Amino acid sequence: MAMGRNSADRAEGEQRKMSREKLRRSLKVFQYVLPYKWPFIWGMFFLTIGSLLFLAIMKLPGEILNIISGESKYGLSTNMAFFVVIALLAVQSVFSYLRVQLFAVVSEKSMSALRRDLYQKLVTLGIPYLEERRVGELTSRITNDVTQVQGVVSLTLAEFIRQIIVFLGGVFIIVFTMPRLALIMLATVPIVVISAMFFGRYIRKLMRARQDQLAATNVVVEETMQSIQTVKAYTNEGFEVKRYGLSLTEMVRISLKAARMRGLFAAFIIFVMFGALFFIIWQAAQMVEQGIMLKGDLLDFAVFTGIIGTAIASLGSFYTEIVSAVGATERILDILDQPSELTLDASVTPNTQRFKGEISYRDVRFSYPSRKDVPVLKGVSFDIAAGRKIALVGASGGGKSTIMQLLLQFYNLESGEILVDGKSIYDYDLTHYRHNIGIVPQEVMLFGGTIRENIAYGRPGASDEEIIAAARKANAWYFIHSFPEGLDTIVGERGVKLSGGQRQRVAIARAILKDPAILLLDEATSSLDAESEKLVQEALNKLMVGRTSIIIAHRLATIRDVDCIYVLDNGVIIEQGTHDELSSVADGAYNALAKLQFELA
Repeated sequence: MAMGRNSADRAEGEQRKMSREKLRRSLKVFQYVLPYKWPFIWGMFFLTIGSLLFLAIMKLPGEILNIISGESKYGLSTNMAFFVVIALLAVQSVFSYLRVQLFAVVSEKSMSALRRDLYQKLVTLGIPYLEERRVGELTSRITNDVTQVQGVVSLTLAEFIRQIIVFLGGVFIIVFTMPRLALIMLATVPIVVISAMFFGRYIRKLMRARQDQLAATNVVVEETMQSIQTVKAYTNEGFEVKRYGLSLTEMVRISLKAARMRGLFAAFIIFVMFGALFFIIWQAAQMVEQGIMLKGDLLDFAVFTGIIGTAIASLGSFYTEIVSAVGATERILDILDQPSELTLDASVTPNTQRFKGEISYRDVRFSYPSRKDVPVLKGVSFDIAAGRKIALVGASGGGKSTIMQLLLQFYNLESGEILVDGKSIYDYDLTHYRHNIGIVPQEVMLFGGTIRENIAYGRPGASDEEIIAAARKANAWYFIHSFPEGLDTIVGERGVKLSGGQRQRVAIARAILKDPAILLLDEATSSLDAESEKLVQEALNKLMVGRTSIIIAHRLATIRDVDCIYVLDNGVIIEQGTHDELSSVADGAYNALAKLQFELA
C-alpha cells in the first residue's frame, strides 16, 4: 500500500511538474510582447489605478447613506459626495480609455509579429513535416490559435488581473472595516478557489479537444475547395457535405460537453457564492438591528460582497480562457520549435554565382519517411555533363520523380551521394542552390493573381519588358496579348481560368525568367492536346538550350533528341543510351515501350 501511495504521489508530482513546464513554455510567447513592454507597463498602471478607483467609487454609496442618516464618519455633505463621485468617474473613464488603447497596441502589433514568424516558419519547414499535416490544420494554427492567444493578451489577461485587484481590494476593505463579517465571508472562498482549479483543468482539456476538432473541420473545407472540380465531376457534393457535417457534429458534441462543465461550474458558483452572500447579509442586518453596524456600512458590505463574488466568478471564467490559450500556445510553439530547412536573413547578401550544371548520382538509396519499409531507389548512379539533356522513363512508381525531389533537396538521402559541379548538394546554401534549379511540373498550380504576378514569380521585381520577353519565348504572349486585360488578366484559383496548355506556357515563362542552370521537366506535356503539346514542346526546346535538363516523360516521342535516356524499373536503372541505341535492343524494356506507344499512335 505504501509503495502504491508513493507511486501515485510521484505520478501526481510529475503531472504537476509537467503542467508547470507547459505553463513556463507557453510564456515564451510573451517574447513578442517585450518590444512593446512600455505600452504594456503603462496599460497595467492604468488598469491598477482604475481598479482602485472603482473600489473607491463603490465605497461612496454607503457613505451617502450614512450622510443621510446623520452618521457620516468623514464630515461630507451629499453635494460634496456627488462631486467626488463625478470626479472619480471622470478619472476612471480616462484611465479605462488609455488602458484599452495601450493593450490594443500591444496585442495587435505583438500578434502580428507572431503571425509573421509562424508563417515564415511554415514556409521554411521541410517537405516531410508539411506532408504529414493537412493544410487546414496548419492554417488553423495561424488563424484560430493565434486569435485565441490575442484575445488573452488584449482583454482576458487584463480583466483577469483587474478582477484579482478588485477581489483583494474588496477583501481588504471588508477585513479592516467589518472583521466579524469578513470571517464568515472568507470561509467560502477556499471552496470556490479549489473548485475553480478542478473545473478549469478539466475544461482546458475539453477546449483543446474542441480546438483540434475545429482544425479537422477546416481541413475538410480546404480539401473540398482545393479539389472542387473533382468533387463536382464525381457528383460528390452530398458526400462532402455529409463528411463536413460529421466533423461539425463531433465538434458540437465536444463543445456542448465543455459548455455543460462550464454551466455546472457557473451553477456551483452562483449557489455557493450567492447563498453565502445572503446568509452574510442576514447576519449583517441583525448587527444593524443590534446597533453594532451603521446602515451605510451594511450597504458597503453588501456592495463589496457582491463585487467579491462577481470577481471570483469572473476569475473562474477568465482562468478557463487563459488555460485554453495555453493549449493554443503549445500548438503554436510546437511549430515554431521545428527546425527550418533554411534561414531567411535579409541582411545576408545572396550568392548569385551560376552553376555549370554537372550532376552526379552515386549509389543513391532512398525510402520516403512515411514508408521506411518500402525502398524507392536502390543504388541509382549516373552522370550528366553540363548543358546535356537526359530523360527518365519507366513505369509509374519506378523512382523517376523521386530522383528530381532528391535533387531539389525536398528529402534527405539515406545513403549515397548527389554532386553538383563536383560538390555535395548539402554543401551549398539551400537558397542559392535552389535558385539555380527550375522546374516545370505536369500539374501546374498557378497563384490566384494576375498572369504578370505568376510569371514574375520566377524573378520578383522583373520589368514588364523582361516578363513579355519570357512570355514570347514560352509561346505564351500571343494568347496573353489576346486577353482584354493582357498581363493583368486574373487567372483564378490555381489558374482555373486558363487552359492546361496556357498554364503550362505561363509556367515555362516563369522558368525562363528565372534563368536556371538546371532544368527539371516532370511530364510537362503529358496532359495536353496535340496543338498545345506542339506549342509547349517548342517553348521547352527553347528553354532547354544551354541548360542541364532532366526530363520525365511517358510520351517517348518528346525525348528522341536527348543525349541519354535512363530506363528505371522498381528503383533501379535497367537500361541507358540514346533513343536509337535503346530502340535497337530487340528485347529491351525501352524498345517494348516504344513499339507499344508508336503502334498505338
